[in-house]
This record gives sequence, structure tokens and C-alpha cells, in this order.
Amino acid sequence: MVDFFCHENKTKYRIRNWTDYNRSLQKRGSLTVWISEEAVENWLYLEKTGERGASKRYSNLAIQTIATMKAVFHQAGRQTTGLVKSIFELMKIELPVPDHSTLSRRLETLPVELSVKCAKGARHIVVDSTGVKVYGEGEWKVRTHGVSKRRTWRKLHLCVDEKTNEIIAAAATENSVADCQAFPELIAGIDDPIEQISADGSYDRRGVYQAIRGRGIWRAAIPPRKNARIWQHGNSKQERLIRDEDLRAVRKRGRKRWKEESNYHRRSLAETTIFRYKTIFSDKLKSRKIENQFNEMAIKSATLNRMTHLGMPKSYKVAA
Repeated sequence: MVDFFCHENKTKYRIRNWTDYNRSLQKRGSLTVWISEEAVENWLYLEKTGERGASKRYSNLAIQTIATMKAVFHQAGRQTTGLVKSIFELMKIELPVPDHSTLSRRLETLPVELSVKCAKGARHIVVDSTGVKVYGEGEWKVRTHGVSKRRTWRKLHLCVDEKTNEIIAAAATENSVADCQAFPELIAGIDDPIEQISADGSYDRRGVYQAIRGRGIWRAAIPPRKNARIWQHGNSKQERLIRDEDLRAVRKRGRKRWKEESNYHRRSLAETTIFRYKTIFSDKLKSRKIENQFNEMAIKSATLNRMTHLGMPKSYKVAA
């Protein structure tokens, strides 16, 4: 009898550090991981700003800590503040907790930084983007009554380190912004030296290669579009070297072989990161204001990096 559902040619992997990885998964649910001693010690602003109006009572670290708890445990604002209050009571910490309206107001202008470890040499950056729902209407409602005018989504653009799986840079935009338009600002936020950029065919645009040239990057695995032509005018020598030589290689040796030679398949790690993002945090945003939505995605990206630092699986291929 033939099993039509088996995939004989599918590569199988095994995890070699299962004990450590299992421990890291347990730490993700630990409250002490997300409420650190540093956050408790710097919970309040002790000095007045001297500016007009009331000074901020809670530090940016306190607001980001509560917003992180909200994202990790999939709670609404009121439930999250109640959770933090109960944790402080159990820890016998006498600190006030901001209400949900203060959390929402501060989130609008909160500066969020990604936690990234120092690189050992130049990085290989893989780039991709995804859509995140804002209102998330159900499929039945859409089929029955159609898509409402309120239904929309935002886009999350990510730069991921191919070796460490860390999110090196993240940017949130409206859904009308194309991937190639967001790329120059995205890549400008990376201070470390970059050895190679890998992205899909939607980044095969002049503005993308101009940004690559500005960073002094000499390797870019971006598949030329099927109707692509050699750029002969209006481009620098480096742009012709990267993009046009790739197009000549595709025409001469074929697209499949070019992808193997250019290490293009590592770009799938960006899709893996997006899958992890949506699996852990869902594909919906809870914030209503667009500024809060952008910062919500930034906090989730920073939180995903912290989860990565706790431990990731190290796999190897199993011989057939």
C-alpha cells in the first residue's frame, strides 16, 4: 500500500542540545525573566525634568517591561497591570504600577531598542517583511458581508542575522509602503559591518542597490526579476558589479544554480523568524493608534531577541 502523505525526499533534522533548549523554553514563561532587578531598581523617575507640566513618574524601562509582559502573556492592558501588581505583592516590593491608560499614552512615544549581541566579524543579513492585522475580522464575516473599510494591516520589515537568528533591525510601516521603499531606512539602522545581504526578488530595485552601495556591501543575493534587464546607464560601477553580474550569472548558469552559489537559500531564516513572531505573539495588533501599533511591533521584536538569547535549538541532518 502506498502512503501518499509521506515525503521520502524531505530532509530530517535532530536537535543536539535538547536539554539546554528545553530549559530555555521553560525560562520564557518565568516571570523573573521579564521583570528584572534592573527594571525594579529603575522603575520610577526620581528627578524632576524642570519642564512645564507634570514630570513623568514611571521610567521608560518600566513602561517597556509592562508592555513586554502584555505581549508575552497575551493580555489586555488592565489584566497586565493587575498581573504586575500581584507580582510586586508576592515579591514584597512597594512600587506603584501605571494604569492601562498611562501605559497606552506612554507607549505612543516610547523609545524601543533591540537587544543585540556584539558581532564577531561582518554579518550576513537576511531581509523580509510580513503583514500584521489591525482589526482581524473573521473569515465568516468577510465571506458573508465582505471586507469593511476599517479592515487593514501594518507591515513589519526585519533584518535578521543569518548566524545568530537575532533581529538586527526592524521597521514598521503602513501597508502601502513597498519592501524596497522601507529598505534604505532599515539598513541604515545597522551599525555593524555587513558582508552580504540576501532578500527576495521584490528588492530588485535601483533604490535598494543604491542603499547597498552606500554601506559598502559587495555581496547581495537578490534574484533578478524574470523580465530584468542589464542596467547600463545611470548606475555606479559597484551597482553594475553586484546586480548586473548576478543577472548574467542567472542567464548563463540558471536561477537554481545561482541561488546555490550565492548562498541565497539562507534567506529562508527571515521567514522562520516571521513564523516565530506570529506563532509566539499572533498575527494581530491590539493597539488602536498607529504610533502604538508601530511600537507594539518593536517591543515584540525586542522580546523575540531576548527569547533567542535564552537558547535556540542546534540541529543537524539525519542520514537517510
